[in-house]
Amino acid sequence: MAEKKITYQESIQEIEEIISLIEAKEIDVDSLTENIKRAVFLISECKKKLQTSDDEIQKLLKSIEDE
Repeated sequence: MAEKKITYQESIQEIEEIISLIEAKEIDVDSLTENIKRAVFLISECKKKLQTSDDEIQKLLKSIEDE
């Protein structure tokens, strides 16, 4: 089953939660790697969303300039 699409804000919130757990040392070594992998995945997804948004904004701005 495919994973539910997560919003940018949800991704940021989950990354912040992972960071908080790590900083508070509330995460055991066994799950640390999985949490780091999840954070890296979420950061990658955020970067993609930001790039997509930037691309769309640039196209919109260009279309205004072309008028």
